[in-house]
Amino acid sequence: MKNIVKKENAVSRQFLGVDFVVLSIGKDSMVTKMLYKSTDSVPFHQHPNEQSGYVISGSYKLKFDGKEFLLNEGDTYSIPANIEHSIEILEAGEVVDVFTPIREDYL
Repeated sequence: MKNIVKKENAVSRQFLGVDFVVLSIGKDSMVTKMLYKSTDSVPFHQHPNEQSGYVISGSYKLKFDGKEFLLNEGDTYSIPANIEHSIEILEAGEVVDVFTPIREDYL
């Protein structure tokens, strides 16, 4: 567990070509900050984790459950576990994501 993580100690990672940093890790959840570039693309995928996010900056098209959602600064979302979803980056920016349970593939 990493209950407190100072900015300079955040761990940089990459998944599907997207850069992100792992922030805090609790017993059952983790916080990440996605660093989306305009050239990034996250295809449809699913995982056994619920995913909730907060858009710090940028613009995105999130797709799941047969619907499309335009997300901008200040918007939030929650994607249930095991649901296929994708995100199209319309404008580069940052998103904070919380995963429950912890995404082992992000460690």
